[in-house]
Parts: sequence; structure tokens; C-alpha cells
Amino acid sequence: MDVSRGLEPLPVSVWPRLEELPAFQYSPDHVLGEGGKPDPSEISFPGCSCHSASCLAPTCSCLHYGENYKNLSIKTKRSELGFSKPIFECNTMCHCGEMCQNRIVQRGLQFQLEVFKTTEKGWGLRTLEFIPKGRFVCEYAGEILDFNEAHRRIQLQTSSDSNYIIAVREHLYDGRIMETFVDPTYIGNVGRFLNHSCEPNLFMVPVRIDSMVPKLALFADHDICAYEELTYDYSGRYHNFLPIEEQSNTQEGKESKKPCFCRAKSCTSSLPYDSSLFHKDDRKSNAEEIF
Repeated sequence: MDVSRGLEPLPVSVWPRLEELPAFQYSPDHVLGEGGKPDPSEISFPGCSCHSASCLAPTCSCLHYGENYKNLSIKTKRSELGFSKPIFECNTMCHCGEMCQNRIVQRGLQFQLEVFKTTEKGWGLRTLEFIPKGRFVCEYAGEILDFNEAHRRIQLQTSSDSNYIIAVREHLYDGRIMETFVDPTYIGNVGRFLNHSCEPNLFMVPVRIDSMVPKLALFADHDICAYEELTYDYSGRYHNFLPIEEQSNTQEGKESKKPCFCRAKSCTSSLPYDSSLFHKDDRKSNAEEIF
């Protein structure tokens, strides 16, 4: 059985095969959900005028902040100001070749992955082959929602329901916060099966290609062995530079505390909790959704 239904470059297997997966519509890319804006399928970037097979900084307009990848691996150094640089890949309107070194996330899955049944955490995702440090693994794709719809869906959940909704907040240089809400519950990709870990082997990076709506790309933090479970930090703190007040907002809440079974040495014993999705009063006034 191929979980992706042929929509990915590589099939995604399931183990054990007799188990039934949660019902959802597979989509390798974001789709427009209730209240979401803009449409993630719309092409809004002009593209570069490079006529070479592969683009180089600083001659490529897509590489204004320097090269994003080297030998297929992401370059994750901070800028001199201490912030993560924004990543823009070459897009549909660019003149460079399909194998340009600045086209990584858009190529889709490059490693054999498998959805499998864990002993304590329900379904999980693992790799069937070795993944080198820095390589792109998969996206976290789903419906793009506005805050009100994300909040409404959260309120409808019971304590036994799994929460797939993720809120990505990007802190801009002028103090504003750009928000993106993604829900793969009903429409999503293989990323929805990733479990949380307090010591994950993946980290998430917003990557923009055709649209201002970012691809939530997950990269290997270190070399990952075959059959190792793939995990990331649900709180978003891992490999990101959040202000202290933003970090405290991702701690678990008293009324929604759920146990963490990652078994890491630094495990906090509870899954991260973002109160802003549950309580509108906790939402920052300077937060803006993607426009």
C-alpha cells in the first residue's frame, strides 16, 4: 500500500499492512482551507532571470540572502544579527534548470519512508534508509486556515483527539509576527504521522517557492539511521530563535496536559501546549496572518 497514492516521487509504505490508517485525503502540497489566504497554489513571485543550469549567489535574485543549500543539504548558520535568514527557492517563473541547486523542497520525497504502528504513540513515521545530516526529509502539508477557523476546530476537539493543527510564527525584523496555520487532519501529507520528541532528529524551516505561504519543510538535524523513527519538536523551539515570552507560551497547559512518550533523556513528560490556539485572549496583538 502506498500512503501517498502515487502523488509523491517515491511510494510511502505502511506497517503492518493489515492496519487501517486514519481516513484523510492525501495532498503533497498545502491547499486553501476555510478563511485561509492567500491561495498557496497561486504564483506570486516573479522568478529569477538566470539562464544557467544552476543558480549562484549573489547573481540570482532568489538567493538575495545567500545560498540555501550545499550538496543537497541545508545551510543553517545564523546571520550576523542572530536571526534565521528567510529561504526562497527558485520557482515556476525562474529561467534556471529543474536540477538547479536552489530547488530542493519542491522535488518532494527523496528517501523511502514508512508509516508504522508504534507501541505507545499510535501511528508514526520512520525512514527505511540512511538520511545524511541536513537533507530534506518531508513537508508538513495541510489546509491553510485563518486564526478563527483554527481556533474553532481546536474548540471542537475532545481530550482524546489528536491535534494536527500547527501554528508557525515568523518574527520579522520590524517586530511584527507573521502567522501561518496548517491543519492536515482531513487533507494532508505524510508529515501528519510525525510524532513529537523532546530530542528530535528533524527541524522545521519555512521555505517559500511560488507563494508567500511557506512550505513547512523538515530537515535532518543529524545523520539518521535506517528504521529510525522520524520526529520533530511540536513546540517549534528546536533550531528556532524564539523570544523568551514566546517560548513560555508553548509550555503545556493545566487543562490540556498530555503525556509525552518520546523517552528522551531531556523529556519534559508532557507534550507542548500552545495556549494561543485554545484561548483567543492569549494571542499577541502584533501577530499577523499571511497576507
